[in-house]
Amino acid sequence: MTVGPFAGQAGSIELLWGGRERPSRGPKPALSLDRITRTAIGLADAGGLAAVSMQRVAGELEFTKMSLYRYVPGKTELIALMTDTAMGEPPALRSDAGWRAALREWAERLSAVFHRHPWLLTVTVGPRVMGPNELGWTESALAALADTGLDGAEQLDAVVVVNGHVRALAQVAVSMGVGSARAKGPEQVMSAALNELLVGRSERYPALAAAVASSAAGGTRDQALEFGLERIFDGLESFVSRRAAQGSATES
Repeated sequence: MTVGPFAGQAGSIELLWGGRERPSRGPKPALSLDRITRTAIGLADAGGLAAVSMQRVAGELEFTKMSLYRYVPGKTELIALMTDTAMGEPPALRSDAGWRAALREWAERLSAVFHRHPWLLTVTVGPRVMGPNELGWTESALAALADTGLDGAEQLDAVVVVNGHVRALAQVAVSMGVGSARAKGPEQVMSAALNELLVGRSERYPALAAAVASSAAGGTRDQALEFGLERIFDGLESFVSRRAAQGSATES
C-alpha cells in the first residue's frame, strides 16, 4: 500500500518508475504505452488538456476505450505519463562554462518545453508523482550549482526561483494566446495591446506611455526571460560571494 503524499497514486508510480511487469509471451501487442502517451500529447498540444480523454485517445488510435485500460488504469495515470514524456530527457549542461551559463541554458530549454506543450503549466503543480525525466530536470539544475558553496536548501530555492521566472513568462504567453511557433512574443502582444489602450490617454499614463515608446524604439521587447535571468543570477552571484567571504573570515 502506498502511504504518505503519494497515497492513491500507486498506478502512476508503477507506470512511471517501471514497476509493472511486461508480458514475455504471446503476440506482440498492437498498442503500447508510448503510442498511447504520444497520441494523448498530440491531442493536448492541439486542443489543451480538456481535449484529452480515454475515449478520444482510443478513437485517435482506432481502438476501443476498454483496450486502453489494459495499458493505463485511467486519465490520472495517463496525464502522469504525458507529463514525463513531454518534459523529455533533462539537458546535459556544460560544466566548464560556470553555473550562470549552465542555469541559463537550463532555463532556456525549459522555456522551450513549456512553449511546445503549454498544458504542462497546469499539470506540473501541486503534490503528484514526478517521473524520471521531470526529476532529472531538477537534478540537472542542482548539479549546475554544486560548486557554488550554497547548501542544499539554498540550491533548491535557487532552482525554484529560476523555474518560477520561466513558468511566469510562459503563462503570460499562454494567456495572450501566443502560439508555440511564437510568431509574436508575449511582450510584443502586450505592447500592441497597451499602444491601443494608450491612444488618447498618454497624458493620464505618462510613465507607461514613455516606457512602451522607449521599448519599441530601442528594440528591447521580448527580452524578459533573459533580463529576469540575469537579475536573478546577479543576486545569486552576490549571495555566493558573500557566503565565500564569510567562510574565509571564519577560517582565518
